[in-house]
Amino acid sequence: MTKPNTLTIAGSDSGGGAGIQADLKTFHARGTHGLTAVTAITSQNTRGVTAVHTLPLVHIRSQIEAVFDDFPIAAVKTGMLGSAAVTRLVAREMQRRKPPWLVVDPVMIATSGARLLDEDAMDALVNRLIPLADVVTPNLPEAEALLGRPVGRDIDAAGADLLALGARAVLLKGGHARGRDIVDRYYDADGVLEIRHPRLPFEGHGSGCTLASALAAELARGKPPRAAARAALAWVNKAFQRAWRPGAGAAHVLGH
Repeated sequence: MTKPNTLTIAGSDSGGGAGIQADLKTFHARGTHGLTAVTAITSQNTRGVTAVHTLPLVHIRSQIEAVFDDFPIAAVKTGMLGSAAVTRLVAREMQRRKPPWLVVDPVMIATSGARLLDEDAMDALVNRLIPLADVVTPNLPEAEALLGRPVGRDIDAAGADLLALGARAVLLKGGHARGRDIVDRYYDADGVLEIRHPRLPFEGHGSGCTLASALAAELARGKPPRAAARAALAWVNKAFQRAWRPGAGAAHVLGH
């Protein structure tokens, strides 16, 4: 039996609910073999992030080289990059390696509120990495940071502006909006696709990491982008329904 190889370039979560740990669990659950390039080590639990250590660029680059030199990689997902230097490095490597699919999750702030992306990194993210992406997956606060303005009521205008940053598609997550239902919107050259599902009465730790990884896995397995987005969102919704609290904090970890 063979499985497609999927690579996550992201930070480690010692609490196991987000980051590299969530990515690997998702890759496995969605039928792919997970590879990693760790960008940072966080000291983290269900209560919050207490420390972040970014790895030296040489070690991040060597991890990327090691996996690309050995494995045929079907899709890459990027998560926490942390700094402008790391973001530029990853963009250079992706431009050089040209993976079949690249999903960029613009991780900026943890669920606990801890900042996970330096302000100086925004320019590198917008101008270097996102234009290489097949899909970029911001939530509403991340979308506002990328655009430099509030999203406001005209979400479709924001979606069009995000698409203009250069990615082939944008999956704009609606969890931070109000309403009984969560409305996620997928924007591409063919227009907008809305996917609705009921809002659950808690916030899932690592949900953004899990969704981007599920999307990368579905693309790696051969689904076209819109079908991959639908499948990833449906699976994450089920993972939310299986969520539980493994620690003393309020954070729920998704059930993979």
